[in-house]
Amino acid sequence: MKLIRKIFVRSFILLALAAIPSRAQETPKEYQEVLTLLGRSGDFKANVLKVNIPRSDLHVSISGQATPTPFGFGGWIAMTKGDGGMEVLMGDLVLTQEEVNPVLSALLDHGFEVSALHNHFFFDEPRMYFMHVHAHGNAMALARDIKPALDLLPKPPASPSAPAAAAPAFNLAALDKIVGQKGEALGPVYKFTLGRDDLNLKEHGAAINARMGLNSWAAFAGNESDAQIAGDIAMRESEVNPVLKALRAHKLNVVAIHHHMLGTQPPVIFLHYWGRGTSVDLATGFRAALDVLGK
Repeated sequence: MKLIRKIFVRSFILLALAAIPSRAQETPKEYQEVLTLLGRSGDFKANVLKVNIPRSDLHVSISGQATPTPFGFGGWIAMTKGDGGMEVLMGDLVLTQEEVNPVLSALLDHGFEVSALHNHFFFDEPRMYFMHVHAHGNAMALARDIKPALDLLPKPPASPSAPAAAAPAFNLAALDKIVGQKGEALGPVYKFTLGRDDLNLKEHGAAINARMGLNSWAAFAGNESDAQIAGDIAMRESEVNPVLKALRAHKLNVVAIHHHMLGTQPPVIFLHYWGRGTSVDLATGFRAALDVLGK
């Protein structure tokens, strides 16, 4: 009984810690200058500046269902310090078909690497693509060099008089229990993000953590009886096929299998999936895929 009690207490503490939101740190002056130069919003947590590049200018539907921006159309770039103060930058830009090659050229012309280009969805209208970017150097120099590419994308429309966004239409406690972690409400979307710190990825001494893109996530939209799920699973090579089997066993659609980062050790493979059904069934499928990781 004592052993069982200890296990229960330890599990309770871990769940409680997972439920505590990550606290924003004071944004360093140079990162404040980056946000000002780019004319974008962002935040600083876990030693990472994350710059928001949402595509709320677009009205995307998936399989005929109107889909809110936080469901999977919030692009971003992130910076963190490595050895000697060098910044490591990674990001994921959300693009229409027409924007892909102009943005690609702007990035390449200014010394950025493009590490992936792929889809996250089937049946999306308009057709959307996701471009992963990578660079390292001085924070303001990186900001100046990426600005021409970002300037090709519309900024979110200003709407100060718009009504408050609807809350997620789910039993949030039930979803938290299935996934084993507290999610985050983003307007009508409920999202889980779980890092892969166990992979211990570093670049120029900088930890590549969940905010730098090393994570598995699931976003829920709709309601309890008719929900959509979309997300991404970060995997070791040995985990790919067990994850595929877990997702398909729960009738979740696999959309893309690819990398986001070049030259990592260990190599990390990312898998995008999408599904529609009850929120409980979809969350159970996501949990089944997570249970494969680290084994």
